[in-house]
Amino acid sequence: MTITFPGRIPGAITEEDTLSADAASPEATESLPAAVEGALREFFDSRRPITDAVGGTFTAAATALEAFVLRGGKRVRPAFAWTGWLGAGGDPSGPDAAAVLRACAALELVQACALVHDDIIDSSRTRRGFPTLHVEFAEQHRVGGWSGEPDKFGESVAILLGDLALAWADDMVRESGVDPAAQTRLGPVWSAMRTEVLGGQYLDVSTEVTADESVAAALRINRYKTAAYTIERPLHLGAALAAADPDLVGAYREFGTDIGIAFQLRDDLLGVFGDPAVTGKPSGDDLREGKRTVLFAEALLRADATDRGTADVLRRSIGTDLTEEQVQRLRAIITDLGAVDEVERRIDELTARGLRALDTSTATAAAKESLRAMALAATRRTA
Repeated sequence: MTITFPGRIPGAITEEDTLSADAASPEATESLPAAVEGALREFFDSRRPITDAVGGTFTAAATALEAFVLRGGKRVRPAFAWTGWLGAGGDPSGPDAAAVLRACAALELVQACALVHDDIIDSSRTRRGFPTLHVEFAEQHRVGGWSGEPDKFGESVAILLGDLALAWADDMVRESGVDPAAQTRLGPVWSAMRTEVLGGQYLDVSTEVTADESVAAALRINRYKTAAYTIERPLHLGAALAAADPDLVGAYREFGTDIGIAFQLRDDLLGVFGDPAVTGKPSGDDLREGKRTVLFAEALLRADATDRGTADVLRRSIGTDLTEEQVQRLRAIITDLGAVDEVERRIDELTARGLRALDTSTATAAAKESLRAMALAATRRTA
């Protein structure tokens, strides 16, 4: 099995161009996303005897989770893990490549768990242009005329399916075929990543209800809810699989933290200013959901210092059922306060710092080139 990952893609950098990870060499047999999807399909096939044995409506529910995972996504986390492994000396044509690919692909199941639960917490109606899982099962309940509350049923099913995705992620790593020594190196990193993403999600929920408006609180959430399991820990996992030295692990983690936070800051901007036709989510969702993002915290910081009336408008508006006109007004306020410019400045600063850590690392030249392109795509994306 030979899998390659692209170097720098010429021309304008877009998330679709770079994070899609199409194979760039004529020797490549398949692109990385296709390989990840193939590994996921094989894993789902291996679970089918178990889900079929449970039977009843569980079989259909597990199939819905499978469809959710395979429906879309750019496989960002496996891409960073795989490239981290290559950068630490992993051989894509070696005998352990297929096993490493399966371990990297398991990150998509962690991502599925986070997305399914996040959609419930945020009361999101759509994901990637489709109904979220809790909405899908609530509608099944309504159409079926079943007893009880449709929305409660939908949320209950989605919670269970998110839990199933996380359990299956562990199964996929354990059954990946990586050797026992690699499993031992991988274990503590995998465990830390799971705790960090759940801790970050908790901080996000807690901050909304305690109304912690500080930039520091928002950055802490970005660090653990997104950066750790999107870029930093996947790179760390790849390095662990390749038995990388501590210096490279440290450089990967520094790069991953900075680029991961910049990635989330871009997401904060898209959550307020993104085009629904591109993002697949309603415009201004972060404002309606009451997200205490760095963008919002920066806006409040400036409003408190210059115009308390504007600050009061921001505080009264966030987390309410805003009309499109109200969203437009808040966008104008946030922009006029200079919060957008400040977030863009932070993105640029974090990206530059992360790339310096990468450039001075001992990663292979090819991996550095790929990771640079991936970092720029992640921080300049439009969806």
